Amino acid sequence: MARIFVERRDLDDDLHRLFALLTTADGASAAEADCRAPVDVIESPTGLEIVMDLPGVPAGAVQVVVAENTLIVLGRKNPAACEHHREAAFHVAERTFGRFARGVRLTGAFDVGRADARLRAGELRVTLPRIEERRGRERRIPVRTD
Repeated sequence: MARIFVERRDLDDDLHRLFALLTTADGASAAEADCRAPVDVIESPTGLEIVMDLPGVPAGAVQVVVAENTLIVLGRKNPAACEHHREAAFHVAERTFGRFARGVRLTGAFDVGRADARLRAGELRVTLPRIEERRGRERRIPVRTD
């Protein structure tokens, strides 16, 4: 199976421009991400599935956009409420919070109109069905008489 995607780890000028167009609820640019959401990209004969771990992120805090053959997921993960955090001393702090943005370049033919994004139990699943390609198939064209 041919590889149909390339994850965009280093955001080049094209993605910076796209991210500049998309802003988070507080008006901050998504290109200035604070944390990184892990992602899996799974290709199958029927389409592409992008799976991201977003524990504690509500659906309203996530945007999924396809622009210029790139699927972009951006949003914000807020820190858990901790009423005593001002008086507490953290011994270990590994969880990240803040804005996140991930981009996946799409190099195949996908039906974005039938795409689906679901956030359930801290996991975002975006499915993009393939567009059935007609290249190489025999298609008859009727011949009319004048």
